[in-house]
Amino acid sequence: MMQRIRNIVFDMGNVLLDFRPERVVERFCADEAERALILRELFHAPEWLMADRGLIRDRERYELIRPRLDPAHWEALRNCCYHWEFCMDPLPGARRFVEDCRRAGWRTYILSNASDLFFTYFDNFAPLSDFDGAVISFQEKLLKPDREIYLRLLRRYGLVPEECFFIDDREENVAAARALGMEGHVFRNDYPALRALFGLED
Repeated sequence: MMQRIRNIVFDMGNVLLDFRPERVVERFCADEAERALILRELFHAPEWLMADRGLIRDRERYELIRPRLDPAHWEALRNCCYHWEFCMDPLPGARRFVEDCRRAGWRTYILSNASDLFFTYFDNFAPLSDFDGAVISFQEKLLKPDREIYLRLLRRYGLVPEECFFIDDREENVAAARALGMEGHVFRNDYPALRALFGLED
């Protein structure tokens, strides 16, 4: 399989950068009840996907969500809305894996659902110029696993699906890539297994 792979396509959250909203609410919320409330209303509500789809800007979430909450929670909501990206730290082993793949001759790409803040925090991982290309959902007004966002990546960079290997932490996103002919891997924080699959030394 790996002999025909020329391109490695990475999801960003929980593949390259550690996205754990629990860390955000733990920092800014007063108690367990408030943490559960903000986690639900910010990270698991329609506004999150609206920003990822590019229908609103990231910082606009606060004013849209605030009317649903009691004023006692507005400060916690504001802090979580405006400072959530602090949790986007590189996952252990991710930077080295990308660098070793590039040294071995594979081209690397990003295909991610993300809001406009992507360009603020992604440098925590690496300059985007270190990759051969990127397709980010808010710019495309599309979300994985929509077939069209994968096709845009392929068309934009002239990629052959059978020469691409897609890494994402969500089964449905990998399934969509496979349906187009890509190889894929559902990532479970298992860089040692990926290194073995790609024949990279530890």
